[in-house]
Amino acid sequence: MDNQSKAAIIAIAIVIPLSSLAVWNLDQPVMSYASANANQKIVAITSFYPLFEFTKEVGGNRVEISLLIPFGIEPHDWEPTVKDLQKMQQADLIVINGIGFENWVNDFDSINTDVVIVDTSKDITTNENNLVSHPTDPHIWLNPVMAKKQVENIADALMQIDPTNKEYYSTNANSYILRLEQLDEKIKHELSQCEKKDFISFHSAFTYFADQYGLVQHSIIESNDPHAEPTSKNLENIINLAKNLDIDVIFTEEAVDIRTSEVIADEIGGTVLILSPLEIGDKNTDYIEKMEQNLLHLKEGLCN
Repeated sequence: MDNQSKAAIIAIAIVIPLSSLAVWNLDQPVMSYASANANQKIVAITSFYPLFEFTKEVGGNRVEISLLIPFGIEPHDWEPTVKDLQKMQQADLIVINGIGFENWVNDFDSINTDVVIVDTSKDITTNENNLVSHPTDPHIWLNPVMAKKQVENIADALMQIDPTNKEYYSTNANSYILRLEQLDEKIKHELSQCEKKDFISFHSAFTYFADQYGLVQHSIIESNDPHAEPTSKNLENIINLAKNLDIDVIFTEEAVDIRTSEVIADEIGGTVLILSPLEIGDKNTDYIEKMEQNLLHLKEGLCN
């Protein structure tokens, strides 16, 4: 976090002396929001796009929700501004992915605040790895089964904060979870028809997705961070791998330089398609639509 943000955190901590930080723990009682704010909406802030949609689906018209990292901004290197920190201070609920994805949260520990932080990775088993940027892969939202648990964690938080509307949140969550289950079944069925199992992503974002559907992920950038730079040796190895595995589709992402994938595709006589990690929000499509687009592009690479 930069010096401006750290200074802002200290200033806020001094100016707004409130109670201690509450990182979400479902075994810990939380003050009933509804009892003191019966006619007000819960003010929720979500860290990035998938969590915005999950919270919107569960919270419905009982939650006033905003996105901390704006549409079109890549979240890996994002840091909160003074305005962002002030905005978070005024929220009732902050929804994060967890697993180190929002590294700025660690600096929030020194602030005394009533804000509840919901870590949606609670009770999700993650993969330990040796990638450069993170000791553990944070991309749980790309696995629809894990996304279901994230939705459940959000719903549990809202029901504890606002128990008067518990049935409303439960109904909304169950409805969206059903859609995620249908997405899971669709991906499972359609990818099972493909003979190939190996694919080349841009960065190592699809570990949990690949594990869920019996695929093998190879990455141009061996990192959880898409901003890492591939070496010439990396590119050479990927080109040789693609030839050996008869791979003719090389994937890229939004907000990265497509030329890296194009160099590899040119060498193997292949094509470039987008396989989105859904880290950057898109106002024109939702989570399930984006996942179905990924499925379509994967099938082009695996079923041909």
